[in-house]
Amino acid sequence: MKVLILSFYFRPDLSAGSFRTTALVDALKQQMPAGGVIDVLTTLPNRYSSFSVEAQAEESVPGLSVIRIALPPHQSGMLDQARAFISYAREVLRRTRDQEYDLVYATSSRLMTAALGAWVARKRNIPLYLDIRDIFVDTIKDVLPKHMAILVKPAFALLESWTINSARKVNLVSHGFAGYFTARYPKQRFSYFTNGIDDEFLSLATPESGAKTGNVLEVLYAGNLGEGQGLHAIIPKLAKKMHYRVRFKVIGDGGRKEALRAALVSAGVDNVELLPPMKREQLIEAYQAADVLFLHLNDYDAFRKVLPSKLFEYGAMGKPIWAGVSGYPAEFVCTELDNAVVFHPCDAEEAERVFNQLRLHNEHRDQFVAKFSRINIAKEMAFDIMSMVKLHS
Repeated sequence: MKVLILSFYFRPDLSAGSFRTTALVDALKQQMPAGGVIDVLTTLPNRYSSFSVEAQAEESVPGLSVIRIALPPHQSGMLDQARAFISYAREVLRRTRDQEYDLVYATSSRLMTAALGAWVARKRNIPLYLDIRDIFVDTIKDVLPKHMAILVKPAFALLESWTINSARKVNLVSHGFAGYFTARYPKQRFSYFTNGIDDEFLSLATPESGAKTGNVLEVLYAGNLGEGQGLHAIIPKLAKKMHYRVRFKVIGDGGRKEALRAALVSAGVDNVELLPPMKREQLIEAYQAADVLFLHLNDYDAFRKVLPSKLFEYGAMGKPIWAGVSGYPAEFVCTELDNAVVFHPCDAEEAERVFNQLRLHNEHRDQFVAKFSRINIAKEMAFDIMSMVKLHS
């Protein structure tokens, strides 16, 4: 048995896709029959241009081969990302040309890796298992200029249809995606294996603590700084309104970091600190030092359906959570997370108002941690994938 895994990100890169695929591959290895092989075709770490980490271009252990493809230098722009993906796709096609597989698994947030998986699977007439982490066609209308979105959306809609219909099964990482996909693809089979909490966070003790005694609270955001997060549209206003109550620490990088920096200068605030991406060990220390964890998604319709992977890390820490989200992610926060409040995205006044509802101490979230352990979710998903391979054999 031989399974091909296509993931643009893989360990040791810093991204939700990397953490998710790494856990799944570990779970698949445990369930593969004797003599089974997993081929992972991914890229050398490239999530952030400001963060570099060494990784072997080729890594092989019994039952697993990982090939990391080098990409040309790129930033967060669409053209740069397109060139990077073309480099990845060419190398994937070259390296799989003479290989035989029993199944292709592809995980994708921007559709193109999923489409690449569909191409490889169709050429070999073998099952395709897709893992969809975003609704790209739904998102482009919000993140691209209107004139450009009008031009490219029909083409991407056709590509999405061809890709989804190529799959034997499609996993959606958010239940918020269900309405979109089931309406368009009623004959497709869907599963809902979400993101989860990694072992690094499960092993942490979360001591309960009393209320903060200092006057200024440290509020931490860690993650991507892109249009989707919209931090430039909320943090400057919020930091100014709450100048004497909170100090923001923002860790990460992305296409809108300079817009955030410029907005901070324009607002004249001095209670926001911008830090580059960091390794997870350092990030955990930053989480532990913070008083409140902050999350925000921009006020776009597409983001009413997503489920930010960051919520799982935040939830495991036991810290108060302050989230600017709406739609399904707001429902998830209110249903699954104790001591968490939500406000409408980009609304600084409501954000300040709900902040007062937080209990400013750590709390155990044992039920949440047990329910969303990444390793357990990965095991269930791996079993689902292996079942498909066995049916095809």
